[in-house]
Order: sequence, then C-alpha cells, then structure tokens
Amino acid sequence: MPLSSCQQALGPLFNPQSIAVVGASSNPAKIGGLPVEYLLTQQYPGAIYPVNPKQDRIQGLQSYPNLRDVGAPIDMAICAVPAAGVMSAVEDAAAAGVRSIVMFSSGFAETGAAGVRAQNELRALVKDSAIRLLGPNCLGFVNNHQGVYATFTPALKIAAPLRGNIGLISQSGAFGIFALMLAQRRGLGISHFVSTGNEADIELADALAWQALDPATSVILCYLEGARDGEKLCAALELARAQRKPVVMCKVGRTTQGAAAAASHTASLAGCDEIYDAVLRQYGVYRAQDIHELFDIGYACSVAPLPASDALGIVSLSGGAGVLMVDEAERVGLSVPPLAQAGQQAIVERVPFASAVNPVDITGQILNEPALLGDTVDTMLEHGQYGAIVSFQAVTGISAQHRPLVTELWARVRAAHPDLTIAVVSLFDEQNRDFLESHRCLTFEEPAAAVRAIAALHAFSRHFERQRTPIALPEPVAIEPARFDEAEALRLLADAGIPAVSSRVARSADEAADAAARLGFPVVLKVLSADIAHKSDVGGVALRLADSEAVRAAFARITENAARAAPNAHIEGVLVAPMIQDGVECILGVTRDPVFGPVVMFGLGGVLVEVLKDVTFRQAPFDVAEAHRMIREIRAWPVLGGVRGQPPVDVDTLADTLAALSRFASANAGSIESIDINPFIARPKGQFSCAVDALVTIRSTEKTCSP
Repeated sequence: MPLSSCQQALGPLFNPQSIAVVGASSNPAKIGGLPVEYLLTQQYPGAIYPVNPKQDRIQGLQSYPNLRDVGAPIDMAICAVPAAGVMSAVEDAAAAGVRSIVMFSSGFAETGAAGVRAQNELRALVKDSAIRLLGPNCLGFVNNHQGVYATFTPALKIAAPLRGNIGLISQSGAFGIFALMLAQRRGLGISHFVSTGNEADIELADALAWQALDPATSVILCYLEGARDGEKLCAALELARAQRKPVVMCKVGRTTQGAAAAASHTASLAGCDEIYDAVLRQYGVYRAQDIHELFDIGYACSVAPLPASDALGIVSLSGGAGVLMVDEAERVGLSVPPLAQAGQQAIVERVPFASAVNPVDITGQILNEPALLGDTVDTMLEHGQYGAIVSFQAVTGISAQHRPLVTELWARVRAAHPDLTIAVVSLFDEQNRDFLESHRCLTFEEPAAAVRAIAALHAFSRHFERQRTPIALPEPVAIEPARFDEAEALRLLADAGIPAVSSRVARSADEAADAAARLGFPVVLKVLSADIAHKSDVGGVALRLADSEAVRAAFARITENAARAAPNAHIEGVLVAPMIQDGVECILGVTRDPVFGPVVMFGLGGVLVEVLKDVTFRQAPFDVAEAHRMIREIRAWPVLGGVRGQPPVDVDTLADTLAALSRFASANAGSIESIDINPFIARPKGQFSCAVDALVTIRSTEKTCSP
C-alpha cells in the first residue's frame, strides 16, 4: 500500500474518534480492564464502548454484548480476548464496520508453526475486511496528545509519559515500555508510543510513516529487530527526510549470511547487519548503539536547532574538559577551527593566562569576574564562524550564586542567535535545566555526549539538504541462467557502462600468443571457466608476460593447473588482457539482500579484501553524489587521494562507475544474484580506469538471512 494511502487508513487507529474494548473488565488490574481505566483517567474525549456479554456496565460505562450491538461508528477496537476468541471478535468487528484493531492477544506466530498458520488466517481476514490491525501479541500504543492509552501495561500507572514531540516505536513490547518509562524519568516528552508486536499487518515502517506526517511529532525513535519489507521501510525513512524529521534507531541483531555465499567476495562480506547499517546511513538515520545514546540523540533533536556548519566552538572552565571535547569532535567528524586572531587577542587581554585558540579555556576566573563567560562567548561568536557552541561550566548549573551564568547569559545569546546550536555541560538543578531547554539549549552532564549530540544534529542537517532526484533505470538485459564465464561478465558490464579492460578469448597457445601480440605486451592470462570462481586459487593466472614464448608456456601451465585442481570444471581456454601495472586496485560488487534487494559494495581490492573488510555498501539504485559519499567512507580513502608521490585517482570516474553499477543491478534484480569486480583499477584523470576481473553469479536459489 502506498504510504499516502497508508496514512489515511491509519488515522482511525492512531487518532480514533471512538474506541471499543472487546473483553472489557470492571477490574482495572486485568488486561481488559486497564485500557478502560486509562481512557477514563486520561480524559479521552471520544466515545468509549466496553464489550462484554456478561456485564451491563463496566467502570461506569454502558457495556455491550458484542460489537454489532454498539450501533455507532467505531474507529478502533481493542481486542483483549484469548487467542481462541480472536477470529470471532474480528468477524464481529468486520460486521460492525470497525476500521482498526489493536490486538493484545498472544498465541500466534511467536508460538511456532501452528501459531504462524493462525496468524496467516488472521491476516487474510483483516485484509478481506479492510481493517487495519496492530499486533497481535503487542502492547498497543499511546497517543499522548489525545489521551489514547490503548495498552495494558500497568507501568503507566506508576508514571504517565510526559507530553512532547518525540515519537517512539518498538517492535518489542517489553523493551518499548522500558524505553517509555526511561524517557519519562529523563524528562523527555512523548507524542506517540507504538508497539508493533507480531506485525501481522501494520509494521514499524507504517507507524514511522504515520509519525513522519504527524504534526505533534518532531523526532522519531525506533527499536528495530528486523524488517520484512525493505522497500516500505526505505519509503518511510524517505518520507521522514522530506518532512525534515530526524530518525534515531536502535537496530539489534548482528547476524551474517551463510557460507553458501563464500564464492562471492561481495556476498561473503555483506552480512545482514552490514546491509542494515549501510541502508540506515544512506537514508540519514542515526544508528544508536544503546538505549542511552538513543535518548541522548533523540533529546537533542527534540530541543535544539540544527547546526549550520560542522564548526564547533568550545568554551570551558577546565582545560582538561576542553581537550576531551576536542578529541571527541575529531572522532565524530566535527571541526574545531581556531578563533580569529582578533578574538584571541581580545580574550588574552582580558585574561592573560587564558587559552584562547579553541577550545577557549578561561579557567575559574569567572568566580572573580562573573561577566567573563558571557563576554567570552560574545567574542567567539563575533570572531568565529561556528555552527554550534558547547560550554563546559562545571557545577554552576546547581549553584544559586551562579544562576545568571546559566539563565541570563544563555537567554541573551539565544535571543541574539536564534539558529545557533547551544549545549551547556554542567550539573543542573531542575529549574536551570528547564530554563535552558525552554530556550532551546541542550543540557548535558557528560562533555563527550554533548559533542556526539551536536555531531548527530549536523549529520541530520546535511542529510535534509540533500537533493534526491528520480533515477532512470536501463532496460533489463536478457541473461541466460546457464554458464557465465569472465569474458561474458566483462562484456555484460561494459554494455552497462562499467569500463572494462580490452580482452580476447584464446583456446590454444597459438591463439593466446596472437591475441597478446595484438593487445600489446606485457599481458596477463587467466583460465576461462564458468566453474572456477577464483582463478588464482587454482594456479589459473599468469602475470607480466612479456613475449609470445612466455604466453605459450603460461597457457599450458595455467590450463594444466586448473584441470588438476578442478577436474570437473569445464575449461573454455584462457582470457588474454593487457597487464595494467599502475593505479589503485578497488573492489566493486553487488549482492542481493533478501530485505533490501540489490546492494552495491565498494572498497580497496585485491586478495586481502575479506581480511581487511574495509568496504562500504549502498542500496541500489543511487546517484553519483551518493557514490562520492560512499567512496569517502572507507578507512583507506586517503590512498585514493595519492600517497608517497602518487597522483590521485580519478574519483569522478569511480563514482560514475558505482552509480552505473547500481542502476544495472537494480534493473536486473530478478536475474542477478551477485557481481564481483575485483580488481577495478582506479587511475589518474586522463588514464583509463577499468574492471580487469569480473564474476557474475546468476540468480537461481533463494538465500535467506535472519533480519
């Protein structure tokens, strides 16, 4: 279902005007009683219809024998009945015209094969009835601004979540409630909380898309175990980007694909977690490593404006804290540019023993001159082009004596610089913390956490500014699922716009010598067989052959080696190609992920690629700008820029090639399982960068990977 239609269909669920509770109870301690109590105590403004054939009234409300007897429109029904009664309840809901259901009931896919069959029947029934279903086996949801507590967790009786602009979505009910309570303890306001459970119908992506368009939600936090529909998840993430809503995700489960993928470098390197990590990065999601980081970044997004640049200004009362923040800034990709000389001079004239470069350390002199901190911040903002300012203020946040350093100072700075990202690091009392946050200033007790949050905000800022244009795909090519050797692979890729080395097929030693003479010495010979994936492993490669006699001898040697090492392989002959002896060896590849489809890999190539694992991935297709970002992600990126006097490689051609490969992979997703181009020789501008070795695997059997 398109996301726009999905939004319309989910309105009756997440913003219902009337609610029925099937299996309602007069006892608030029971699963069917607690939602009724919540709706009453939260003063839900819509109609509430308890459904229980054994009682006339429940918690002061008229009760009905079944949904059909309500006799009024019902936007959403909460189903709190045992699994055996679920199908009957859903049939009643369909007959009553109920538009959506929240199903607490367990006993479905989480219980095994019989439960999976029952869940499939449930899915078919709600689909036929045009009912949207959240669950089964879920803890429900909370619409905090409308007083909709469609959940049975007793935790919210201890402390109701604060109202705010953070949306929270969790596939795990227990983890989700824990996170919801942790948010309350940290003082973070929630707009919506959604637990998706077994996801028989509504998935995390659906809830994410809903919150992306929800005006009460500014930032979305997600706990994800895995997705079935990668296309839907990516569409929801793109919708959030279009609405300029940051998505922070805690993705758990670091599994890898099976050993059956070992024939392909790309497939063997592309574990499920690596693919998720790449896709989340591609769509601008901040991947939190734990729940504390999830809330640190979510909190920052909910309070502060996004930085206009990556330049961080640091002012501190402690030299050590300043150094700690500089170290963290370098680690997370923020720049800490020095203050202009005029600014440095002004600070040193005021405090001769200050360190005025950046970080600016004015020491504890503020105890004698309280105005010093504010004057220093003004000087930094006047003489430095900073997108964000972080101020380490020790314990001033809990000192009544120094309250003006927390309140008056930063209120004045905010008024003068409404778009500046400001973080204050100190210990705080509640009054000072609330004051700063009301002025859109971040408060942290840990300096490095403040710097990480600012880096995340800047990453979101860059992501939101990226222009995405539709990518035109080529027509798919006709690929026979039969034998596919390297010569055919190079021709196929060349036709797709991936530059490939000139080569010739030779079936005898004389043919090989003749081909080498035509191509020009030195040459390389490689055994040609669709049955041998890695030719060097069987002694099937000969390099730097300088004359015809060397070529003839190599032909005999490598064909004999291959026949001895792989006796069942069908050997076509050899592939003869010019020996390219300069440039940087790269690896370009494609693998088909079961969730996200074709995924492109890039890294430095050669035989050690699987050992070093310095590679990065992107979901296909993508444009040249994304290819450039991809290239710059690998740790060995400086090698491409030229080292030890070597000229830089033609990165533009490399990016064009990756983008072309992504289009080809996407257009032919139904027929190609994987592609390895290893190596692709990247050379300086004006020289021919090209693929010199290629392996294409035709799709035949399904591969699976635990999400």
